[in-house]
Amino acid sequence: MSENLIEEGKKNAAIKAVEDHIKSGMVLGIGSGSTVVYAVEKIAELNEENNLNLKCIPTSFQSYQLIVENGLTLASLDQYPELDLDIDGADEIDKNLNLIKGGGGCLVQEKIVASNSKKLVIVADFRKNSENLGEKWERGIPIEVIPISYVPIMKKLEKLGGTPVLRMAQAKAGPLVSDNGNFIIDVNFGVIMDPGKLNLSLLTIPGIVDTGLFIGMTSKAYIGLEDGKVTTMTKK
Repeated sequence: MSENLIEEGKKNAAIKAVEDHIKSGMVLGIGSGSTVVYAVEKIAELNEENNLNLKCIPTSFQSYQLIVENGLTLASLDQYPELDLDIDGADEIDKNLNLIKGGGGCLVQEKIVASNSKKLVIVADFRKNSENLGEKWERGIPIEVIPISYVPIMKKLEKLGGTPVLRMAQAKAGPLVSDNGNFIIDVNFGVIMDPGKLNLSLLTIPGIVDTGLFIGMTSKAYIGLEDGKVTTMTKK
């Protein structure tokens, strides 16, 4: 399997998604991840060539930097509480276009922007595509929690059948702290047959801010294949 072809597939998926959806005057949500980098570069190219007057709302510090570095107009939800389109990546996509997101730690802001967008379009490569969530993504569902609550929450997650791990920072001692000042727990539930039911169960636990399960939010996914080509998945 050629890494160059895989990378080409990711790039082609991002470009195709942008070409299919970007129109003049749009308010866009810009997500995170390596495939989104290609999407933003293409958005910037089209914006410059055609003077599209796009407004871009970031979901993370990475996407904030991408918007600024590519000369796009930075905007916020305060200015534009309803978005035309959100382009983002995913850690895993199931057959019903449900997602696991948050491997990079930005799940809450990503979900807020996605929930206020008319369309959520996902760009990813074939390694993220599964029949059911949890088949390929084995690091667990990211769950953002209020710091004071993380110990009792981990015990409750175990009772739900999960294996919780507090995500630790890479370059400093102690837990990773999200953009919102919270902790992230990664919970492995194995293969998830009913992600909607699981998501609702998790959200009833006090102290959980939100989960990395994105249920019924995706309109379309563009998947880069191992031969460099692109396939699409559409919400049924």
